[in-house]
Order: sequence, then C-alpha cells, then structure tokens
Amino acid sequence: MPKHVLVPVDGSPQSLHAVGFVSAEWDDVAVTLLHVINPVQAGYRAGVLPSGSEGWFREAKAEAEEILGEASAQLETDGDVRTAIEVGRPAATIVEEARERDVDHVVVGSHGRRGVSRLVLGSVAEHVARRSPVPVTIVR
Repeated sequence: MPKHVLVPVDGSPQSLHAVGFVSAEWDDVAVTLLHVINPVQAGYRAGVLPSGSEGWFREAKAEAEEILGEASAQLETDGDVRTAIEVGRPAATIVEEARERDVDHVVVGSHGRRGVSRLVLGSVAEHVARRSPVPVTIVR
C-alpha cells in the first residue's frame, strides 16, 4: 500500500475519477493533489501583451485553486492532503513532481483517446506512465 500518492487534477471528469479511485482504494494515505498550469494555453494574448500575461496567470491560478478545492472536497482519506500548483507542460511537470516530492505512487485519469486523436493530441497519462520514477495507476 502506498504511503503518499500524487494525483494530477485538471478539473476533467477523468481527473476527478482518479481522486475517487484514491478515496476508494486507500483510506489512510497522504495525497498531493497537483494542478499544472500550462503556459501554452495563454496563446497570443500573453505573448503579445506583457500585462495580459499577468492577468492570464491570475485567472489560471484562481481556476487552479477552484479545481483543487473541488478535488479536495471529493477526496475521502484520513491521511494528510496537500495541494500544489505548478507551471509547465503537464506531462513533464507531473513526472518531475513525482521525482521531487516524496511520493511512492501516481494516480492519473485518462481521457481514453485512441487512434489518430491520441497520436495528434498525445497522452499525458501515457507519458507519465512511461517516465515516472514510481508506479502509476491510470484510471478511466
């Protein structure tokens, strides 16, 4: 049984399903809920207008805090619950956080894309599973 689980959350039903999985599987585990702010989502607005990037980041951080609050409320564990907000490419940042934090398991939700859409859009869950230094559970 893991002692400390990292659960990336993006507000999608899949990521919240991963939170529910952790609640159902382990009742006394420490959990770090991680939200990654992807700067690519800022688009041209942040790149063209310096003041626009600050406004975009404030909005993204507020949204991240709301997502983490919703995930925390759904999490039922007797263990310690922490939240973290990081900035970067989601897949790489999740792997980096798994290395840097004292976690021994990652639980990630998957959109379950297949075929061309998976090739075009990529798979955060697959990237994490292949590169994580600790075991990964992918929840659909």
